[in-house]
Amino acid sequence: MNTRRQQSGLSLVELMVSVALGLIVLSAVLIVFANASASRSEVERTTRQIENGRYASELLSDDIRLAGFYGEVDVTNIAAPGALPADPCSVTATDWNAWMPVHIQGFDAAGFISANCALTNQKAGTDVLVIRRARTCTADATTCAPDVTAGTPYVQASACGTQVTKYALDIQPGAGTGAFSMQTKTCSGGTLAPKREYYVHIYFIATDNGRGQNIPTLKRLELVRDSSGGTTPRFDLVPLVEGIENLQLMYGVDTDNDGAPDEYVSNPTSLARWMNVMTVQFNILARNIETAPNYADTKTYTLGKDATGAAQTVGPFNDGYRRHVYSGLVRVMNPAGRRDAP
Repeated sequence: MNTRRQQSGLSLVELMVSVALGLIVLSAVLIVFANASASRSEVERTTRQIENGRYASELLSDDIRLAGFYGEVDVTNIAAPGALPADPCSVTATDWNAWMPVHIQGFDAAGFISANCALTNQKAGTDVLVIRRARTCTADATTCAPDVTAGTPYVQASACGTQVTKYALDIQPGAGTGAFSMQTKTCSGGTLAPKREYYVHIYFIATDNGRGQNIPTLKRLELVRDSSGGTTPRFDLVPLVEGIENLQLMYGVDTDNDGAPDEYVSNPTSLARWMNVMTVQFNILARNIETAPNYADTKTYTLGKDATGAAQTVGPFNDGYRRHVYSGLVRVMNPAGRRDAP
C-alpha cells in the first residue's frame, strides 16, 4: 500500500520563505539595474562635456587660423588706420576698410562696448574675441551662394596690373556690380573679378543657452545680410556650444617682424600690437549640463595668465558639475605667413 501523502499545498512558512527569497533576488536585480543606469548616465554626461569642449576648441581654432584671410588682397600694402573705429559691430563699409589690417581684436572681460550689437547675458570675467576675414570660397563658386543678394558685404580683389585701386570691400547693392569694379588679369571691364563674402565673428560666453535655460553657452555674433529686404547688414546672435563656462585668451605678439611670437600678453592694448598678433592661445572651461549625484567640484582651474602675468584661476565651485579645461595654441596663418622669411 502506498503510504506517501500527496502534497496538496504550501504551508505558511514555506510561502514566506519563497517570498523572502524572491524579494532578495529582485532587490539584487534592481540594485544592479540602478548602478548600471547611474553609470550610463554619468558616462553620457562626461561624453557630452568632452564633445562640447572639443567642438568649441575646434570652432575657435578653425576661425582663428583663417583670421586675416582676404583671398588675393595683399594686406601688407594697406595703410594702417590712425585709430580703430570705436564700434566693433559697425555695419559701415568705411569702418570695415579701416579694420582690414587688424585681423584679430580681443576685449578683456567687460571691455567690449558697441552701439550696434549687445553681448546679451555675457558671463562676467570672460573674454571676447573678434575675428575678421573673408569666406574661403568665391561667391561665384558652386559651393557658395551667388552674389545677387542685396545687403551682403563682399571683398573683391583686383588682378589687373593697371588698376590703381587693388580691392573693394563694400555692401552688395543688388544684382548688379555696384561698387565692385575690380577686374581680372585680362583688365577687361566686362570681366570682373570674383567676390568673397566678408565675415566678422564675435565670440563670447553667455549665461544662458538662448532658449530660456541658465546653461553657460559659447555664442557668436555674425555679420550677415539684411534678410528683411534692406541694404544694411546686421549682426545675428548664434548660440554655438552649451556647457562652455569660461573663455580666457592670450595673444602671441611678433615684435621683430619674422612671423613668430616674441611675447604673450592678455591684452595687446595698442593698434600696432594687435596688427602684430601671430598666435592666439585659448583656455576653455567646459562643464556638464546636468549635475552629477553625490559629487562636489572642489577643484581649482588655471586658465592662462592675467594682465599682470599671474596665473588666472577659477574655482572651487563646490557644486555638482564636473568640469575640464581645454587649451589650444593656434597660429594665425595669413598674417604670420606673410612675414615668413624664405
